[in-house]
Amino acid sequence: MFSASDKHILSFHDVGFSYDGKKSFIQDISMSVANSAFIGLLGANGSGKSTILKLASGILRPLSGRIKLWNKDLQTYRNRDRAKLLSYLPQFLDMNIPFTVREFVEMGLYPYDTLPELTVDDAIGMVGLTEYSESLITHISGGEKRRVYIAMTLMQGAGLVLLDEPLANLDIKYQMELIRLLRDLQENRNITVVMALHDINIAFQFENILLIKEGSIIGSGKPEEMLTKEMLKLAFDIDIELKKEDSGGIYIKY
Repeated sequence: MFSASDKHILSFHDVGFSYDGKKSFIQDISMSVANSAFIGLLGANGSGKSTILKLASGILRPLSGRIKLWNKDLQTYRNRDRAKLLSYLPQFLDMNIPFTVREFVEMGLYPYDTLPELTVDDAIGMVGLTEYSESLITHISGGEKRRVYIAMTLMQGAGLVLLDEPLANLDIKYQMELIRLLRDLQENRNITVVMALHDINIAFQFENILLIKEGSIIGSGKPEEMLTKEMLKLAFDIDIELKKEDSGGIYIKY
């Protein structure tokens, strides 16, 4: 377990899950996520990162154990109430629909009967897409689509954002822009970010790392503690080590 404060907004208590009801895929996971944390789930493809996020979002139900959101059982929330508290960004976005950026962001208002103080224009501006507000979703880049989704999350008012490998298939420029945007939201709006990733080069951007292997947490802590040769060998079965220079640069040591 780890946290940035004593206030846990999401917690797993001995959570297990199986896709076929027989063979266990997620095995007795316990963890806590603190308010305004910035956490990376790091592991090889198929390690269980996506399943953990789907369990945390309520899309999947645990076979055993309990998941709590703000100290209340996750499954007891109505869909609209849960949407005000957390948002889930899947790995594969089906956004090939003839909606404008503005129309898509407005969908974030669906949990509310009374409009929040934040306007659609505010949310679009916060993710740097004001000039694209009337553009069709189908006409913008993959990185911009992910920004649109985050703007919709801002309209929802969700304080917890779960992202399943949002950096996949993005150029380095858009990867870093998205990371910077999420860090800005964490630092200035106290939004909690939990992101799945498999690219170990990105891992130093996070405050804390959970190393996932075969449905289990095999380590948790600061990047400097988790990205050692021994831990990466355990998680990925490769003999490398990431080093962070004083200048902030990162290099791989074989």
